[in-house]
Amino acid sequence: MTSSSGARANICWSRDIPGARWLKTDLHIHTIDDHPGGRAKMPVSIDCDSQSPTALSEYSRRFLQGAVERGVQVLGITPHSPRIGDSNGASAVWQIVEEWRTGKDSSGTPFRDAIYAIFPGFEPSFPDGRGGLHLLFLFDPEIGRNQFMKAFDTVMGGASPWPNDSSKLRASSLHAVDAIERLGKLHKSEYGGTRVGDHTWEYLVLAPHIESEKGLFGALKAQVLEQFPHAEVAGLELADKRLPEDFIKHKKWLLDLAAGHSQSFFHGSDAYTVDDIGRRYTWIKISSPRIAALRQALIAGHSRTMMMYERDDNGVLSVASKTPDGLTSGRPWLRTVTVSGVASFFGSDDSHKTSARFDFSPDLTCIIGGSMTGKSTLLDGLRIHTEAQLPQDPGIREQVEVRGRVRFLAGSPEVALDCPGSDPTAPPNERWPAVFYAQSELQRLAENPQIMEILPRLAASEKDRIIKIEEDLDGLDGDLSRNAKRFVGISDRLADAEQAYKRSQRAAEEIIALSDAGIADLARTSAEAHRWRESAAAASGLEGKLAELAGAVAEYDVPQIGEQTASALREKEYDQRDMSAGWDRVCDLLRSAKEEAGATNAVIRSVADALEAHESDVRIRISRRLAEMGHGGARIDEIQTINAQASLAESYLANLQRIRSELERTDASFKSLRAKRRELVALQRGAYDKVIEAIFQRFEGRIKARRIDGGDAGPLGGFIRDLGQRGITRWWNDLAHDQRPTPETLLKKARDGRLEDVGMSEAVAASFRTHLTAARRREMGALRSGDVYLLEFRMADGTYRQLADLSGGQRVSLLLSLLLETDDERPLVIDQPEDELDNRFLFETLLPALRRLKGRRQVILATHNANIVVNGDADQVIHLEATANRGWVAHSGSIDEPAVRNAIIGTVDGGEEAFRMRKLKYGF
Repeated sequence: MTSSSGARANICWSRDIPGARWLKTDLHIHTIDDHPGGRAKMPVSIDCDSQSPTALSEYSRRFLQGAVERGVQVLGITPHSPRIGDSNGASAVWQIVEEWRTGKDSSGTPFRDAIYAIFPGFEPSFPDGRGGLHLLFLFDPEIGRNQFMKAFDTVMGGASPWPNDSSKLRASSLHAVDAIERLGKLHKSEYGGTRVGDHTWEYLVLAPHIESEKGLFGALKAQVLEQFPHAEVAGLELADKRLPEDFIKHKKWLLDLAAGHSQSFFHGSDAYTVDDIGRRYTWIKISSPRIAALRQALIAGHSRTMMMYERDDNGVLSVASKTPDGLTSGRPWLRTVTVSGVASFFGSDDSHKTSARFDFSPDLTCIIGGSMTGKSTLLDGLRIHTEAQLPQDPGIREQVEVRGRVRFLAGSPEVALDCPGSDPTAPPNERWPAVFYAQSELQRLAENPQIMEILPRLAASEKDRIIKIEEDLDGLDGDLSRNAKRFVGISDRLADAEQAYKRSQRAAEEIIALSDAGIADLARTSAEAHRWRESAAAASGLEGKLAELAGAVAEYDVPQIGEQTASALREKEYDQRDMSAGWDRVCDLLRSAKEEAGATNAVIRSVADALEAHESDVRIRISRRLAEMGHGGARIDEIQTINAQASLAESYLANLQRIRSELERTDASFKSLRAKRRELVALQRGAYDKVIEAIFQRFEGRIKARRIDGGDAGPLGGFIRDLGQRGITRWWNDLAHDQRPTPETLLKKARDGRLEDVGMSEAVAASFRTHLTAARRREMGALRSGDVYLLEFRMADGTYRQLADLSGGQRVSLLLSLLLETDDERPLVIDQPEDELDNRFLFETLLPALRRLKGRRQVILATHNANIVVNGDADQVIHLEATANRGWVAHSGSIDEPAVRNAIIGTVDGGEEAFRMRKLKYGF
């Protein structure tokens, strides 16, 4: 493999996922080289001698095609012998390597584009323990075929693994410790030190099927700690049915041993046929197809290896539902940002439109660079561009907007986001729903952290449930508040309706009492007299109108017909009757009608006068009767009003009953809502209890949370202040926070007359009872004091200290750890989280949480802290440099790349000399 072909392949894979990436890996695969042992089988489609060039060529293609079909991207080829028989000329291992370099799969795709890395190797047996010991040795392909075979012979001590084509595997003539030592010397010799292309080769030792009789811990058993140098072994292969956590109760020493030597556990297929490749596998994160990268991944197994099996209800291992691969996992992540424009800080100083490109890992990307190189400008610009939520603090928000709008988005550049798997037509904040924290924003949040927003996301099983319950509780709070206001309004209407009904009842009673005095006769007489008076008034009006009309007619002068008019009438044959005579008759008729109307009107007035006189007599008689009954005569004048009120009694009663029913329904609804709220609070507490337990388990007791039931006194405090009573307000302010009652408790104490139990003096209690009207009681009953959750950290002496009592750096570390530990899949972007960071918290809490996120969430950090970059095991590093007006990407890639490593040393580690001096002073 030439360096140029390797570079092209690496560029192809880096284009899909920048930096270190997760790859489906099987590091334990046998080949047809092991045919003498009887277990390795040639595919049935290949019918020729296994040592012939044709058979090996066909076999290697079928081998690689099988890996492609099963999606295995990193292969460790480990037959017991890398040559068929004793011949140096036939090696399936090396034929597979050559085919991978130059061949193509059945679709025409180069194998190099489908399989990221192949590590040729072998699995010799050593005469250690009672039945022998197996180890795996893997090499860079750059070792070349000859050195590879020499390495095998060195490890075997010159012995042949298949003597005389025997089916029994022969052990090396060397013990494992001696074989590893000789291989190390070979690596340092002229063969290992000679450059092949641009690289020297490296090798790696793994322990296969560690618990079997030929495995490291099965063969050596208790003597393994004394007889074997574990530091030489990079990884420990588990049995098919095993997971690392199986050793927690039994053989915990094995977990401690692996951790102490930075060894990773892994699964491999131990495949002897092509069809079994990838039968068992592990996801491993590497940044290049080299042994050095694989070694780094196994050293950092806590963040670069991932078991992809989980136990079902029957205890059987099954493949996990989600993969860490950013291209297939479905979690949102940003792969590339391209900024095109002249005026932008990441544009160009000249008139040509250029583009700046930033490549991000789906896991951890660290942005480094000196002061003013644009780290914050980049992150704040992305925050503005994606319309993510801005900081709550006004000062920090202003800084974000200045950097984001004035520098990053200056000149309205084109900003293109490449988000794999997202809808390219969707808004940026939907394609990449990142959560941002600007420089100093975490510090401000740590001073008053919104723990309730973070805790639900720490337990995936409870997150959606807690969020839904909180939404329902907020809805119930609103419903209860509206219900309380409605209840007060209905109560006011009920009071008015009761008064109206009482007035109508009193009126009805008075009507009954007045009827005994003959009031009914007066009513009838008054009504009749009123009717005739109105008739007389109407008749008088008509009489006047007739008189007015008669006068007008009498004054009318009929014109005379002259000769000229008579001639015209004759010509047209018009009737020439005497018009004066006709008009005189009209005048006579009107005079007669006027006289008749006057006579009739006089009669009507006389009837009305008679009725008025009769009404007066009846009124005098009734007044005397009322006086005898003890009523004043003035009651007669109120009879109509009383009668009207009495007549409405039935409708008033119906209205009163309707309002009472409405009030009862509202009250029942209020009680039902409160009962439902109590149920939801209980459910919420149960869900949070699981979160609290998850926090304790996840942080192994270093962090814990506890609840104060109804500890949020804010709602009741607002109610107390709104009363506007100085004494009551002073009482509330003087109470310690843990002594402030909930609304329910305060209502009960007021109802039971025991307000002194909550610290009220007699005077304050009297004032409170006075001002606690029915409406305010209802308002208070609608309030809810939410639970308060406190975070506590275990100190070195074993005691726990609340978040508020920690130093600023400790608070930030604790808060950041929680943000990282949530099951939230949204990308997390933080600018310089290390400000005031406590190094002990960093190593014990933050970095483990950061590493556990690998494969689950994209994290982008701008940082000056070398520990975050190096010990956080950054998968992609972006090194920025800048002038006063323009910034650019100086280096970009994995921490394993020399240029990136040098950038880290020079930028965040104080330079090579500072690094060397620290090393000397520490004595390492």
